[in-house]
Amino acid sequence: MSKIHVSYNQIHTMIKDTVENMNLNGDFQPDIMVAIGGGGFIPARILRTFLKKKNNKNISIQAIGLSLYEDLEIWKAAHKDCSTSDAVVAEPSVIKTQWLNFVSEETSLLGRNILIVDEVDDTRRTLAYAVRELTKDLAMEAEKLQQQGIPVPETKIGVFVLHNKLKEKREQLPDEIMQGRYFSCKDMPDQWLVYPWDALDIEDHTEKSKDNIY
Repeated sequence: MSKIHVSYNQIHTMIKDTVENMNLNGDFQPDIMVAIGGGGFIPARILRTFLKKKNNKNISIQAIGLSLYEDLEIWKAAHKDCSTSDAVVAEPSVIKTQWLNFVSEETSLLGRNILIVDEVDDTRRTLAYAVRELTKDLAMEAEKLQQQGIPVPETKIGVFVLHNKLKEKREQLPDEIMQGRYFSCKDMPDQWLVYPWDALDIEDHTEKSKDNIY
């Protein structure tokens, strides 16, 4: 599989164009970003530059850590205390290494437009897991309000990626995300992407990105 090197300048321009072309500030209007580490950190920070401020404040960026276990043997080694039957039933493809905390009304995500940010939508497992787990947390928070007789405000979740690989996905995102809340800077064939934050020699990486014809 051929490598495609993508430079910081190219990513900066891609994000700017996507915010404008997909009317991110008008149609979705995110007021908080959840960056998936480590690929989502830098795109989220660049993206914030082009998002409209809320109450004269920059859009908040929260971080989550997820590890993808494609190899069952790796997963079993990480969960060696589980019985064989447990491993078969409970086998996940993704595990949390860092997550969000709901400790007060100030940190609650209810009633907000949440934009999950990552570098690439490859198999879609990580993104689907993030959406699913975040939805569970929101449901628990909503239940607490309902028990107190407090109206639950509408919460929207969207997804933003630099690249969406046009391939068969192993998991899917909810329809409400795919129909208007899914923002991809570029849809592309299944090729090997090399991002600048992975480069050892940034000058060489940038030079190679000039041959970028995708």
